[in-house]
Amino acid sequence: MQAFAQEPWRQELTGWMERQYPLSAKAMMSAISAVQLVKERRGFGRFIRPARGSILASPVMAAYDPDPDYFFHWLRDSAVIVDALRSLIESGEVTELEGLGHFRDFLRFSLTLSTLDGRDFLKGAGDFRAKVEPFFLQYVRPDSEFIALTGDSVLGEPRFDPDGAFDILKWSRPQHDGPALRALSVTRFCASVAAKDAEALALAKQLLSRDLDFTLKRWRQPSFDIWEEELGRHYYTQLVQCEALEQGGLWIAAAGETGLGRAYRAEAHAIAVSMDDFWSEEQGFHRSRIGANANAARHEKDLDIATLLAVIHSGRKQGSHSVLDSRVIATVMQLEDLFAGLYKINQPPIQNRAPAMGRYRGDAYYGGGAYYFSTLGAAEFYFRAAGAAADADILEWGRRGSDICRRLGIRHFDDAHHSTLVKTLFRRGDMFMATVAAFTPSSGDLSEQFDQTTGAQTSAKSLAWSHAAFISAYATRGEALRKLERTEPSA
Repeated sequence: MQAFAQEPWRQELTGWMERQYPLSAKAMMSAISAVQLVKERRGFGRFIRPARGSILASPVMAAYDPDPDYFFHWLRDSAVIVDALRSLIESGEVTELEGLGHFRDFLRFSLTLSTLDGRDFLKGAGDFRAKVEPFFLQYVRPDSEFIALTGDSVLGEPRFDPDGAFDILKWSRPQHDGPALRALSVTRFCASVAAKDAEALALAKQLLSRDLDFTLKRWRQPSFDIWEEELGRHYYTQLVQCEALEQGGLWIAAAGETGLGRAYRAEAHAIAVSMDDFWSEEQGFHRSRIGANANAARHEKDLDIATLLAVIHSGRKQGSHSVLDSRVIATVMQLEDLFAGLYKINQPPIQNRAPAMGRYRGDAYYGGGAYYFSTLGAAEFYFRAAGAAADADILEWGRRGSDICRRLGIRHFDDAHHSTLVKTLFRRGDMFMATVAAFTPSSGDLSEQFDQTTGAQTSAKSLAWSHAAFISAYATRGEALRKLERTEPSA
């Protein structure tokens, strides 16, 4: 390992990451096909046993008492977790036999969800409201919503009960990022560990066709953001839609459907052109949304960690909206400044730590604290940037290059300092990992948030997305480190 990674604090950090990895792997895997669990959703007359292939946002039973009820299969969360499952298989933490079994189950479960019909639900459910206690009836969806759930409109559902049934609760709908994000995760899985699994490939092709067709038809329509708060055009949603159609188009074309593949990629280009709308030259960052109907006069959410998550989840290798796009880096640095000044746990700055990251200014959900997946997302961003910079011959940062390097503590922006830049980006990723380590108990538990004042864990316990974010950041770190070691071997 290179000398730059041998500082004492980084040796200690490496030890923590090696201990945390199996803990996060075990915690995340407990959310997949949790068929041994039964959830009673009191007040709604529902007893729910997860089906094989379902993925819980959190396997911990809660009912806003005070922790939130996350005993649901979210399309978004499940796609993030499947991506992390791929990393666990590639590292050997999960066997290929077990991992591919879970992947095939996930594909089957997802295909089953996509064939649900709201009218059939109403016919078969009878008077399901008779089982709901009077107080809780105000939270139940009207029949009109179920009647409208036919055909591909069901893919706009953000979440389902993990037994494979519709979620009967009122929620923010539609959300259009889930099918696109799932298509990206499935495409990556099929290109790696499932490349020779004929059954998985056949199931994946069915699911990809549905998810990509839905994305092709719906990307111009407004939907709710990943925080499920505002209806409009959202940077996160549109970027994952763009990359899903691009990568899905390549995969479909390679499978023999060249015409359809071209159609998907042509639409991806149209989305890419429209993405320029999110850049604000005046503000100096990518805005998270355009035309949101809620809190329209409020600008706190313009600068939102969702933009950073979009970039790492879409996984663009180069060019606009990739980790080496100077506008993206400028946005990330503004996010760092925001949370560095907003949260008491970030003040004063601690040597060798980066700021704990939240969602956006004014966030009030469970106190609006720092999020594990936000802080880990920042770590992954810098590891990806380091790896991409190591591969790049030239960094086309233009006039923003000097400011980016200055913020990173690099005095000059030129080819002679390329190696220094790569190592600095990697080191920045480690600093975010060190922050997560500082607020993680010895048990390895990762909740959704940690309090912005005390650092205590809050919101949903054992959030599968938090553990998936650690797994993905750790895997990306390993990939970046291998590139650095190849380009500048130890003496």
